Amino acid sequence: MVITRIVSFLAFPLALFLTLSLNSCSQPEPPYQCTDSIGCVTVPPGEPITLGVLQALSGKVAPLGLAQIRGLELALDKRDNSILGHPIVLHIEDTGCTQEGGANSALKIIADPQTFAIFGSTCSGAAATASRAMSDAGLTMISGNNSAPFLTSIAGKAAPNWQAGFFRTAPNEENAGKAAADYVFLQLGLQRAATIHDNDIYTKGLAESFKKAFTDLGGVIVLDTAINKGELEMEPVLTAVINSGAQLLFFPLFQPEGNNILLQARKLPALNDTLLISGGALIEKSFLDEVGDVAKGMCFVGPTNPKGDAVNQLAAAYETKFKEQPTVNYYLSGYDAATLLFRAIEQAAKTDRDGTLHLGRQALRDALYATIDVNGVTGSLTCTQFGDCAQPAFDILRLDDPSLGLEGLQDNRVFSYISN
Repeated sequence: MVITRIVSFLAFPLALFLTLSLNSCSQPEPPYQCTDSIGCVTVPPGEPITLGVLQALSGKVAPLGLAQIRGLELALDKRDNSILGHPIVLHIEDTGCTQEGGANSALKIIADPQTFAIFGSTCSGAAATASRAMSDAGLTMISGNNSAPFLTSIAGKAAPNWQAGFFRTAPNEENAGKAAADYVFLQLGLQRAATIHDNDIYTKGLAESFKKAFTDLGGVIVLDTAINKGELEMEPVLTAVINSGAQLLFFPLFQPEGNNILLQARKLPALNDTLLISGGALIEKSFLDEVGDVAKGMCFVGPTNPKGDAVNQLAAAYETKFKEQPTVNYYLSGYDAATLLFRAIEQAAKTDRDGTLHLGRQALRDALYATIDVNGVTGSLTCTQFGDCAQPAFDILRLDDPSLGLEGLQDNRVFSYISN
């Protein structure tokens, strides 16, 4: 009898616990309440996540935009094209590498309120307008290619075109100008320089950073001028370079303007002893194929070409997927940009029991700003308050043997610069 009473006494609270537990499990989940300061995006169970993609996919700069998209696709492959159980769809727009194209393309993507974030752009000029529209709409944008100083920070302060929510894994070209200046002044002893840009935010920013660093070292800018995008006849501006007595010409232009400067400069004997140095936009296979031996002896300043097992593995994945070798190495920084974005979405998003996904727009930005020491294929990634996530490391490359192509150029490093 005693045993029976003990069992009955214990059974009552156990039954009550089970009843309360079952009732609790059967109650509906409280509806999600968005408390994010700039809004939320909700994706129903099984529905796709939409990512906007802004890249230059036409004209001479198309290989750079294509490299970015391929880096994005490789990063998607690593996640089986899904994030938190939701497939990914890409809304791709061609910016044409212009400010107008950046603004118009961004507005098309922003028009879809379900857009999670924007991947892009290729050209810094397009980013200047696109990032403003993006930021005003409360989105986040990350690029593996934009590098103009004006987009993030200059001398440790917010740059004129800085926008909240803009990030990049391309190193700030402010340091590329310093690298070029250190090389020509300290290592080569050249003291008189001419610069040419085309008023693009990238080319002008790189020329400005070079001028400041060069004059700080004691050099003299004997000519600072600009051409127009689409310019074909370069002899007048090159004649001005000759008349200035410059020992070097720094022209960080895109194609085709950069091609035209080089090809026409080589036809002027008075420039035979003038060092020609350009930027990373011309470290590209199609440029080398077009100019051939004419580019022999030319120098380029660009981000340090990463090495290591992670790079080799991604290069192998690239060749397997796309059935060709990379024509530029910017797919690596594109891959890192996509990886940081996916990682931040996973950290910021909330998932209901039924698979519904909620993403706070400010929460996504905060997750990216909090990025510290993430191992990317291009190196360690830490995002500053202005959105710079890559270590500022640059190399000066010299084209000694055009027959070795892009790989030969990238392996012929004559000077390296790492910012403190």
